[in-house]
Amino acid sequence: MHEICVFDGVTSNPVTVTVAYHVVPGRAADFHSWGWAMLGASSRQPGFLGGGVLVDREAEWHVVYRFASEGTARAWEDSALRAEWDTRAEGFARRTGRRSVRGSKVWFDSQTATPAPPPPPKKWKLWFVNMSAVFPPVLLFNLTVLPYLGGLNPLFRTLLLCLCVTAIVTWILMPRLQRFFRNWLYPQLQALRGRHKRRTA
Repeated sequence: MHEICVFDGVTSNPVTVTVAYHVVPGRAADFHSWGWAMLGASSRQPGFLGGGVLVDREAEWHVVYRFASEGTARAWEDSALRAEWDTRAEGFARRTGRRSVRGSKVWFDSQTATPAPPPPPKKWKLWFVNMSAVFPPVLLFNLTVLPYLGGLNPLFRTLLLCLCVTAIVTWILMPRLQRFFRNWLYPQLQALRGRHKRRTA
């Protein structure tokens, strides 16, 4: 039995819309912030009933929102304001599909419930990842560069070592190691993705 919602004096059948996006690797945080900000803008539109941002596979995300009717949902999607929000996401996300379901508040609630953020990784795991990022450039620097800097003041020699190593770790090694060890660092997030994938299959 479908839920019937009365909005502004008109009896309508609520519709839940799921819009899928492919997110550029490493830009998930940008998409997450954009998705919730866009939902904040849509919440001020006539007929808006709720929404959420969900992750499916590693680079597949969904923005889910519910309106009082298909007409109010389409009015928001076809508006100039929504077009502006879509333009803001062009640098980090690409829309891949749209699906709508009428009624079924239970379905909407189960799909859009926002879980608590996963707990931070265990400290020994963070230590291992940090060591994996720091040790190779320190070893390489000591073998290839420091032998030629023996006459340099120890203060400047240490400063040069720190500058080079932290730059390599920050911009090259750490982002790659975090992606490589993501499943190991955040097993709860992977379990969440698996549950959502089974729901949407």
